[in-house]
Amino acid sequence: MNEISVNRLPCGLVLVCERISGVRSLGLSWLVPAGAARDPGEAVGLSALWEEMVQRGAGDLDSRAHADALDTLGVSRSVSVGTFHHSYSATMLGENFGAAMPLLADMVRSPRFAEADLEPSRDLCLQALDSLADDPQERVIVELRSRHAREPINRSSYGTREGLERASLDQVRQGWAERARPEGSILALAGDVDPDRAAEQLNTLFQGWEGAAPGIEMTDTTDRGAHHLDDETNQCHIAIAWDSPTESDPACWLERTATAVLSGGMSGRLFTEVREKRALCYSVWASYGADKDYGRSVAYSGTTPERAQETLDVLLGELERINTSAGTVTQSEFDRAIVGMKSRLVMSGESTSARASALAADVRKIGRARTLEELASNVDAVTLEGVNDYLSARSLGEITVCTLGPSALELKR
Repeated sequence: MNEISVNRLPCGLVLVCERISGVRSLGLSWLVPAGAARDPGEAVGLSALWEEMVQRGAGDLDSRAHADALDTLGVSRSVSVGTFHHSYSATMLGENFGAAMPLLADMVRSPRFAEADLEPSRDLCLQALDSLADDPQERVIVELRSRHAREPINRSSYGTREGLERASLDQVRQGWAERARPEGSILALAGDVDPDRAAEQLNTLFQGWEGAAPGIEMTDTTDRGAHHLDDETNQCHIAIAWDSPTESDPACWLERTATAVLSGGMSGRLFTEVREKRALCYSVWASYGADKDYGRSVAYSGTTPERAQETLDVLLGELERINTSAGTVTQSEFDRAIVGMKSRLVMSGESTSARASALAADVRKIGRARTLEELASNVDAVTLEGVNDYLSARSLGEITVCTLGPSALELKR
């Protein structure tokens, strides 16, 4: 069993390390409290600009020199924006961590944010926002989230046109300085790592770094129900969201199992009932995501306008049926779901980058890191009787339905 250590460094950052025997690679996941939900209300999109600009030079190195330095060390890296955090991901040889970490730390502590980089970064962000017009599936999911979740956790990582166009260089610099703080930051390392040596190096790198990012204040209002986006396309996109258990709720494992029954590949109920039996759509799936304070499940289907209403009816019918005695999960469905969940756990454990990401997410969501053995035991503890008892007492509750296409659909509930 791999050992996991979790330490809070003097600066306030939480360091999570899992040494994995027999590997030479090291996965890194660094969450910095600068996600979309923390954007100031008048500049929603700052986090998207930061995603571009932190990769354009840091410390004493310009964009090219900084990229070359990381490439020379064989560091594969990426930056992305989430709801609560900026996420820095990297994979490297464990022996190169000592040389690579100062370069990565500079991206957070001392990005250049050069004036010449603002407009190119803004243009790229606006292009990404405009690209939603060519990606209707992503567009309807973004709309679904904005309607179902509470402000500001309903924001997308794309930002808004108004916020992107309004953002100034001073806002970029000041906003980052206020949010890129150690309190609320989580750094996870998995693979070829010496936890004590890593902590010692980070303490030196982060000397003088202090403070916490502004908190997030959520409203109590949402805009649920049925919504339609008019678009003269030859396709119709349907998305449905409903509330689910949080990550700390033991029922999250029952919800994951139910989702696997609905959408566990070609044998899943949605594929079988919506596509295979009725040929209503070309794509259908369901997913479940749990966080610290909320959980959310989403179902999606893409179809033709002529079959859209029937697709919505059948899709919603299957979602509601599994929560009744008529939709009792069978032994074969349960067995397939459990095998699929265990298989995904095993495969994630063979990737140091996936493990680092999972460790950081665990600390953020439940305040501690879980071993693969603990996760597997949670799956093993799920029973068919427990799943059916859970579903028989559960309902979809107040759902949100978003459709995109040439005409609105009727929500029959």
